[in-house]
Amino acid sequence: MNLLEQKLACYTEPQRAQAAGIYPYFRKIESDQDTEVLIDGKKVLMFGSNAYLGLTNHPEVKAAAIAAVEKYGTGCAGSRFLNGTLDSHLELEKRLAAFAGKEDAIIFSTGFQVNLGVISCLLGREDYIIWDALDHASIIEGIRLSPAKSLRYKHNDMEALERRLKQCEDGKIKLIVVDGVFSMEGDLCKLPEIIKLAEKYGASVMVDEAHGFGVLGDHGRGVCNHFGLTDKVDLIMGTFSKSFASIGGFIAGSKTTINYIRHHARSYIFSASCTPAATAAASKALDIMLREPERVQALQEKTQYCLERFRSLGFEIGNTSTPIIPLFVRDNEKTFRVTAALFHEGVFVNPVVAPAVAPEDTLIRFSLMATHTYEQLDRAIDTLHKVFIELNIPLHAKA
Repeated sequence: MNLLEQKLACYTEPQRAQAAGIYPYFRKIESDQDTEVLIDGKKVLMFGSNAYLGLTNHPEVKAAAIAAVEKYGTGCAGSRFLNGTLDSHLELEKRLAAFAGKEDAIIFSTGFQVNLGVISCLLGREDYIIWDALDHASIIEGIRLSPAKSLRYKHNDMEALERRLKQCEDGKIKLIVVDGVFSMEGDLCKLPEIIKLAEKYGASVMVDEAHGFGVLGDHGRGVCNHFGLTDKVDLIMGTFSKSFASIGGFIAGSKTTINYIRHHARSYIFSASCTPAATAAASKALDIMLREPERVQALQEKTQYCLERFRSLGFEIGNTSTPIIPLFVRDNEKTFRVTAALFHEGVFVNPVVAPAVAPEDTLIRFSLMATHTYEQLDRAIDTLHKVFIELNIPLHAKA
C-alpha cells in the first residue's frame, strides 16, 4: 500500500455509520423525483428535494426534454466557445435575463460552475471579495480560486460587514457575494441593508438566487425582486437544479459584465455546454413558472403552515421563512439516528452534520414542494415529533 492509500485508508467514518445502520447517503431512488419516491421497493415521503415547484415530473417539462433530444441529440460534444452553442441556449439566455431583470445572461453546465467561474475571474490581486460566513460551498470555492483578498463576515451581521468594508483600500474593487436564501438555514440575506452599505462604500453586489428563484418574488423572480432591489444588484446567479427542474445554471448582469465573463470564466470556457435536454427542460419550467404563479403561492402557503406547526410543537427552526426548514438537533450521531428512524417510518429528510456545520449546529433539513399535500405535511411533521421525543431531542412546545 503506497502513502496515498495509507492516508485514505484511515478514513473510516462512513464504514462506522454503515455498521451502525445509520449511514444516510447515496440512498438508491427507483422512481421519479416527486413528493413520494421509491427506495429499495419502499415508498417514502420526499422532504429532501430542492424541486420547490414540483416540476421535475411535469409532463410538459419531460416532453420538452424528449423533443430536444430528438432534434439535437443527447449532447453538444464541445464547449460553448467552440462547437457547443445551440440556438436554444441563446434563446434561453435572453429569457433568463428578462426574468432576472438584467440586460444579459449566460448559461453554465451546473450552478456550481457558475459561482466557481464567475467569482474566480472577476477581480485582481488588489481587489476584495467580502462574503457571508454561511455562503454556499460553490461561492467559497470560487473565492479560493480568486486572486482577490478574501474578507468573511459573521452570518447576516451588518456591523461585521461594515467593518470588513472599512478594511478595504480606497480605489479598489469591492464585491459582496451573498446567498439570497441560505441553503441550510433557510433564512434570507439582509439585502436592503447590504445594498445601503454597498452604496456607502462603493461596493458591487452579487446575489446567489439558487434557492430564491421559484420561491419568492413576482412569479418566483427571487429575493432581489422580493425586496424590490433588482436594479441595485450587479450580478444575479441562478441554478436549474431547483425550481427549474433540470441541471445547469446561469449568471445575469449588464452586457459589459456578461461579455467579460463569457470570455474569462474558465469553468465555462473549458466545460462542455449544457445538454439539449437540460436546456429545454429549464426553458419549459420557466414557461410554467410564468404561466402558473399559483404554484409559488401554494408553496408559500404550505411553508407558512409548516413553520407554524413546527414552532407550536417546540422544534428549534431558527430564522427561516422559506421552504427550507432546519430542525436543529445539535448532535452529530443523533442527527444520523433521526434520519434513519424517519426513513424507517417512511419519511426522507437530509441530515446536515460536521464538517458541513459545527457539531453543535447539526440539523435535519426539511424542504417543501408546492405539490406536497397537507396530509403529507401533517404525516411528516407528526412523525418527526414522534422521533424527536423517542430520541430525547429537546423540544420547547408553547404552553
